[in-house]
Amino acid sequence: MQNKKNLFTDAMSEALVQSMQKDKNVVILGEGVTDVKGIFNTTNLALKKFGPNRVIETPVSENAVTGIQLGMSLLGKKPILMHARVDFSLLGFDQLLNNAAKWHYMFGGTMNVPIVIRLIIGRGWGQGPQHSQSLESVFSHFPGLKVVVPSTASDCKGLMAASIFDKNPVVFIEHRWLHYYSSNYKKNLYKINLNESIDVKKKGKDLTILSSSIMLIESLKSAKILKKYGIDIEVLDLRVLRPLNLNKLYSSLRKTKKFIFVDNGWKTFGVGAEIFANILEKNIKLKNVPSRLACKNYPTPSSPHLSRDYYVTIKDICDEVCKCLAIKKDIKYKIQKECEDIMSKVPHDLPNLNFKGPF
Repeated sequence: MQNKKNLFTDAMSEALVQSMQKDKNVVILGEGVTDVKGIFNTTNLALKKFGPNRVIETPVSENAVTGIQLGMSLLGKKPILMHARVDFSLLGFDQLLNNAAKWHYMFGGTMNVPIVIRLIIGRGWGQGPQHSQSLESVFSHFPGLKVVVPSTASDCKGLMAASIFDKNPVVFIEHRWLHYYSSNYKKNLYKINLNESIDVKKKGKDLTILSSSIMLIESLKSAKILKKYGIDIEVLDLRVLRPLNLNKLYSSLRKTKKFIFVDNGWKTFGVGAEIFANILEKNIKLKNVPSRLACKNYPTPSSPHLSRDYYVTIKDICDEVCKCLAIKKDIKYKIQKECEDIMSKVPHDLPNLNFKGPF
C-alpha cells in the first residue's frame, strides 16, 4: 500500500474512522468531540460518517464520564474518551486508577477494560499551570495501564489503532504542537506493537539521545544542526512508556557510550529517573555521566517572559551535547549562534510559523 505524507491530526482522524469502520463497538466520547474544531480536527470526520450516536458529546463531569466509559467497556464497547487537556483527567483518577487499571487483576484475568483515554499535553499561548502540564510519568507509575506518547504521524496512526484494539486501558498522550507536523504513513489501517517502546529515528555513533513527543522533534532538529559540525547523534524515540522495553536503548548505549535524556515534564521523579535506574540495573558502562534535560522544577508559567526559560530548547540540547563530548569552544560558539538564529525566527510559544492552533 502506497504511503502518504500528511499531518499528525489527519493520521489520528484516519485511525479513529478506520477503526470505527472495522468494529461497530468503537465509539468516541468526551467534551468538545462534536465542536466545530473537533479536537484539532481529529473527530470531525468520524462525526460526519457515524453521527452523534457513536461520537458522543459529554457534560463537563470528568469523573462521571470516565465511569461511563468503564461501564461501556464492560458491556462490550471499545470507547475512546477525549480530554482536551491532560489536567482535566485528574478529576477522573478514581475511576481510571482505582477501577479501570485494576479490573483485569481483581477478577483473575476474566474481565478486560478495552478503553483508550486521549490526553493533550504541552504549552502554547499562555496555557499556564492548569492547562499545559506534561504528566506522563504519573500515569506510567500505575500497573494495569499502558501509556503511549507518539511523536510522528506514522506512529500516531499505528499506535492508536493498536491501543483501540488492546484489551487493556491505554492512556494516549498527544502534545498539542504535534498535530501540525507531517510525516509519511500508510493509508490503510495498521498497528504498531505496544511492546516496542523505542524506535530509532536517526542512527549515529557519538552520543545517544532518548526523548519522546515534542522533545523528540527538538532532538532531531538539534541532531541536524550538530551533524554540520561533524557530531553524529543517535536519536531514539520513547513512544511507549508502559510497558517499558529498553532493549534498543541498551544496544545504542553499548555503541555510543554516552547518553542524554530529554524529558517533556519535570526532572524530579520524572521519566528520566526511571530510565537511568534501568541503565544502572543493567550495568551499562558509559563514558560520561548521563544527563537529563527537563522543565524547571516549578509549576508551568503563563507569562511569556517566564515560559521562555522554562522549557528545553534546541540550544539547551546542543549545549549539553557539546558538554558531554567536550567540544571545542569555537565550535560550540558557532553551534550556539546557529541555534539562536533558528529560535529567533519563531515565537517561543509556537512550534512554527504555520501553526494555526487551536490550543
